[in-house]
Amino acid sequence: MALVPRWRYMTEEAKALARRSAVSAAVVLVALLLFRGLLPWVALGLAAWWIWKAINR
Repeated sequence: MALVPRWRYMTEEAKALARRSAVSAAVVLVALLLFRGLLPWVALGLAAWWIWKAINR
């Protein structure tokens, strides 16, 4: 059974658009999962930079 019930009635252009949308959503999801692990390090680096700038004034 197809994930999209009317897949066989869709035009080729609509199918291509649905495929591109699904791939884009998957890429964004993977990027978010990878970025989630790096987010604390980015926040720590940003805080350290702000502190460094404040000290050197």
